[in-house]
Amino acid sequence: MGNPKAFLDVHRQEAGYRPIHDRIHDFGEVEQTLNTRERKLQASRCMDCGVPFCHWACPLGNKAPEWNDALYKGEWEQAYRLLASTNPFPEFTGRICPALCEKACVLNRFNHEPTTNREDEAAIVEAAFREGYVQPRVPVRNGKRVAVVGAGPAGLAAADVLNRQGYAVTVFEKNEAAGGLLRYGIPNFKLNKAIIDRRIRLMEQEGIEFRYGEAVPYAAIPSELAPQYSAVVIATGTPTARDLPIPGRSLKGVHFALELLSQQNRILAGIEFGKDERITAKGKNVLVIGGGDTGSDCIGTAHRQGCKSVTQIEIMPRPTEGPDDPQNPWPNWPRTLKTTSSHEEGCTRRWNINTLEFLGENGRLTGVKVQEIDWKPNPAGGRPIMVEKGEPEVIKAELCLLAMGFLKPEYPQYPERSAQRDASSNKASLKNVFVCGDAQNGASLVVRAMASGMETAKKVDTFLR
Repeated sequence: MGNPKAFLDVHRQEAGYRPIHDRIHDFGEVEQTLNTRERKLQASRCMDCGVPFCHWACPLGNKAPEWNDALYKGEWEQAYRLLASTNPFPEFTGRICPALCEKACVLNRFNHEPTTNREDEAAIVEAAFREGYVQPRVPVRNGKRVAVVGAGPAGLAAADVLNRQGYAVTVFEKNEAAGGLLRYGIPNFKLNKAIIDRRIRLMEQEGIEFRYGEAVPYAAIPSELAPQYSAVVIATGTPTARDLPIPGRSLKGVHFALELLSQQNRILAGIEFGKDERITAKGKNVLVIGGGDTGSDCIGTAHRQGCKSVTQIEIMPRPTEGPDDPQNPWPNWPRTLKTTSSHEEGCTRRWNINTLEFLGENGRLTGVKVQEIDWKPNPAGGRPIMVEKGEPEVIKAELCLLAMGFLKPEYPQYPERSAQRDASSNKASLKNVFVCGDAQNGASLVVRAMASGMETAKKVDTFLR
């Protein structure tokens, strides 16, 4: 540890966001960066604890104390090597990860000023690309082929690990470019898509083949992919959004959140849409149903499209203000109120609101009938009981975005894996099919999807060996 007393003398300093009046007029990344001196000072605050809970909290097992120490000493290449040893894509997590490690940091328990691990991570990997530490490495091939279905964070992580182990990897992606929700769900103001393109170019140089515009349904895997490849990894994510089947759902102006977000990202990539296809918040009162990160992304997008107003409603109660969560104490993740950069740009937020009906005229949305509710303990245990509270009201809205999460996909239950193969036939059984990421676990964090993809790649390697 370079400076054992830095955490006593140096306070946590975040880079912060661009000014609101500047950032809401474009889709450039909102987050700023610290200069090199300030970044080293922030890295010096890491205490290299006897029990580093950041290791425990990070799904990837990132070695934050080790690379923070190297960063503090100015050993940027060493910092990158340590970071890349556990994290295949730190340029993604360094921008969009909620930083579970920081909430588990001992300094967070000590004075609520945890080490800036996420920003340090982003600084390290950007320096690595800038200084040329990141170079393509083409491994020696072992003669076996693996197919990965889905080019989201889980599929990319699995493909990266398998390729480095010598397998010839082909990635099938239904969309026109790789990234999954990184590209089509997360706005550019949080993750510039040039960052994804840079990584994909590197993976292609390392020998990974990407086949775009090729959707592979589950039903086709037994007959098409499984017999042709040594193993198949399913990483299709959670493509089905949770719907709200109430009266008026078919009105024009009611959309899933990803319809807006993916279309806006495609427009920024140069894809054109007709007037009737275009989803825009310009000049409209916008209602976002759902209080999570996707809802927040809708708020920021609506502002940049020129909306008149934005209201966000959530059916669950308002979280505690924090910073501590008595129901989920340190080092666990605190379920406290989260205010994002998009919320700071202007938004009316309400909790304990149930949606009753979409209202419209001439087939177009004009408002949404809602009602305040309350939650009472369930005498039988389990989920609390929702009870009405107050009278129904109408929220004026010409655009309503449903951001209520995603449904876990159902896929065939493949047999238990076995290292034994049928030597009498060249046709592989479904024992060579693996599932990872959100397709396996349901919707979760990008960092958890990446960890699942890497773990699945190790299972594939064990099976094929």
